[in-house]
Amino acid sequence: MRSNVEESSDNCAVEFAMELLGGRWKLAILKQLVSGTHRFGELRRALPGVTQRMLTRQLRELEADGLVERTVYREVPPRVEYALTDAGHTLDSITEQLDTWGRWYRDTVRGAVPSGPGGSA
Repeated sequence: MRSNVEESSDNCAVEFAMELLGGRWKLAILKQLVSGTHRFGELRRALPGVTQRMLTRQLRELEADGLVERTVYREVPPRVEYALTDAGHTLDSITEQLDTWGRWYRDTVRGAVPSGPGGSA
């Protein structure tokens, strides 16, 4: 369980941001939602390594922090959609920059580093 955001240090804004956005899947979820509203199943398919439980947990935390909104449609079967809030959209350029940097690092730096004895993992 994550610590309470309100208990974060007032001294370091990076630490505060990491408390909000930390977790293996939060930034990936936000990156998916930049393109628009998605249903739970769409997010799950877009993030194949995440478990249903973890995706639910991360979405709930993002919703509690005001970055994601959850809309439930009273249909049979029920339909639930997730979208970025205005506050969530302030992270659009950050998630795009992280995506670009991650691709660069993976392809340039990691691609150039031998991965153990014999050159393979």
